[in-house]
Amino acid sequence: MPSFPPPGSLTVCEINRDLITADSLSDDRAKETYGKLLGLVFSPVPFQSEQLVPPTPDNDVEQEGRITGDNVQRKGLLAAFQGLVNDSLRHLYANDVHLLPEIDIQGVSWHQNKHIIGFISGPNQVIVRDYEDSEGKDPIILTNESQRGVRVLEWRPNGGRMLAVGCKGGICIWAASYSGNAASVRSGAASFLGSLSRGPGIRYILADFLHSENNEHISALTWSPDGRYLASASYESSSFTVWDVAQGVGTPIRRGLGGISMLKWSPTGDYFFAAKFDGTFYLWETNTWASEQWSSTSGFVKGATWDPDGRMILLAFSESSTLGSVHFASKPPSLDAHLLPVDLPEIISLTGR
Repeated sequence: MPSFPPPGSLTVCEINRDLITADSLSDDRAKETYGKLLGLVFSPVPFQSEQLVPPTPDNDVEQEGRITGDNVQRKGLLAAFQGLVNDSLRHLYANDVHLLPEIDIQGVSWHQNKHIIGFISGPNQVIVRDYEDSEGKDPIILTNESQRGVRVLEWRPNGGRMLAVGCKGGICIWAASYSGNAASVRSGAASFLGSLSRGPGIRYILADFLHSENNEHISALTWSPDGRYLASASYESSSFTVWDVAQGVGTPIRRGLGGISMLKWSPTGDYFFAAKFDGTFYLWETNTWASEQWSSTSGFVKGATWDPDGRMILLAFSESSTLGSVHFASKPPSLDAHLLPVDLPEIISLTGR
């Protein structure tokens, strides 16, 4: 495991498990470090506050998430993202869900297979920057009257340029449309769906809107690794929903859950992870959707990531600097697993926790 950066320094990037640090964050520093090593530097994505769609009157809580002048002044890709995510977290806190800002909010999503990035740029909009689109030099702004209170987004794996955006009342499914590969709106979808991006190059259309039950605010998303299914959850709901995106049909998985904070599908698709704000979390096997409940004495799960083989999930907790590693003892669909602590002595020495 690489050494942690010294206090006061900033991590520019990670290359082959080595953390590249700098005294300050700047585009010049980025070009000097990972640009030289990787041979590719992505240009900054500037944006102005007047690009934002004004919040609707019935959604006044979303005004807390508007981008301030200070954020607009900070140029550069990484600095902009940092400001955007911080603003999104403040917006969530203003909604009286006091634990929501503490979890792993997916405010930025990089495509798994392409040089495309999407990020929340305001309460009602998403910006997409496609570095593979030679004709489209400007970022693409995704807006729609149905896309209000954006909280989470994630690119579809193995699905081309398709982006799921969780918001108030459901999930916007955006798809790229370009010459020779026009995106289509799902049969039966509402008539207001359609193209909203402007400019040359690739265009994005709102291909579908998946309505959440009881108009709940979607705050967690995760795709199955094959891109066929999309799972969503809301802190307002007692269940999560698994969507067959092609059909636009959602199946609620109800187990008396409540206050769901995080969902993570395993890379192999065999297992599924769901965490709650009260410190409990669940491991599911996706063959029969049986589950095992776990509980933590170190606070709630603040972050989680699967290993590439899908046989272990690493967890970070809100009240501990020790990670938890859940290992499956046998092959799927077995839920026999063991939770092992992973000490991080360097973090303990820095934080005193």
